Amino acid sequence: MKGKYTRLKLKMLLLVVLGTIIAGAVGIFLLEVVIDGVLQDPFARFFLWAAQTLFGQSREEALNLYQLYIRNNKPEILTVCIMVLMLIAFYLVLGRLTHWLEDIRTATRRLVEAQEDPVVLPRELSPIQDDLNAIRVQLAARERSSKEAEQRKGDLVAFLAHDLKTPLTSVVGYLTLLHDDPGLDPAQRAKFTGIALDKALRLEELLGEFFDITKMDLDSEAGEKVPIQLSMLLEQLSDEFYPLFAEKNLTCAPDIQPHLVVRGDPDKLARVFDNVLRNAVSYSIPGGTVDVWAKAVGSRAEITIQDEGLEIPEGELANIFEKFYRLDAARSSRTGGAGLGLAIAKEIVELHGGSIRCESNGKLTSFIISLPLYRGGKT
Repeated sequence: MKGKYTRLKLKMLLLVVLGTIIAGAVGIFLLEVVIDGVLQDPFARFFLWAAQTLFGQSREEALNLYQLYIRNNKPEILTVCIMVLMLIAFYLVLGRLTHWLEDIRTATRRLVEAQEDPVVLPRELSPIQDDLNAIRVQLAARERSSKEAEQRKGDLVAFLAHDLKTPLTSVVGYLTLLHDDPGLDPAQRAKFTGIALDKALRLEELLGEFFDITKMDLDSEAGEKVPIQLSMLLEQLSDEFYPLFAEKNLTCAPDIQPHLVVRGDPDKLARVFDNVLRNAVSYSIPGGTVDVWAKAVGSRAEITIQDEGLEIPEGELANIFEKFYRLDAARSSRTGGAGLGLAIAKEIVELHGGSIRCESNGKLTSFIISLPLYRGGKT
């Protein structure tokens, strides 16, 4: 970093030294050549002529003025000439500096205008050129990311409209049947009422995910943090999911190290594991296994939730936690919600100083969550 602008500093120093040398050389030339050298006589005659012709002085008075102002003040004249010449030299150096500043201003304007060509500056400004080109690359990447996010957001709105329309149509259709046909027998009425209720609950689940992700965007704090018995929380959630496991004939095999304690918001962390477990249930094949493992790894607790089911392509693993991203395979199925559960989980985990990632080998999909352990007041 210290040598980053060495070329620029050396160039400016060279210009200053060169200007000083030229100024001194010109001053000495004026003294030695014009006043005391080969041009002394023409210069003296010119001075006398100007004093007599322009200012009306006699020859004797002109000679006295020459002696008084020129010959008696040669050092002072030399000093003044050198100072004037140095000011001119510094002005020229500043002109070069302002030219560089103009180059930087033009390059910065090109960045704002988002031109694709790289920034090119003089060699002395190569560090600034490199920085501006790095900024140009970052801005281009952010613009692409923003466009992709907008595209995914638009797709998600279309998906949501479809997801909402399907259960809503069913709710309206079955309620219309119940309303228009009072002669339905109790069994049919109960069946239609149950279907309408299931579809209404589906609508509630979809809308709930959107409200949750909106709330996460507005509330960037993790809430009040307290010590949490993570081992007990995971065991309790595994038990609570038994009905969902049984519905798809899934087997849950928890292997949880006891006495794992983390510090955080209990409700939000419970939501993380709830979302990941629901995702595992939704995409598991019937009769498969959902494994829940938890252990201490150094100063962190590492929780793994693994299922057998839908393969996640390697290129998609980095994207599944984005707010407006959804796997195409999930799009054609009725599993899961609006595709925001994992985004919510990622938001909460990162608010607690942790991380979450996904691994998939074609048959098994694992979500690995890492959280700082709490050790008697230290996390």
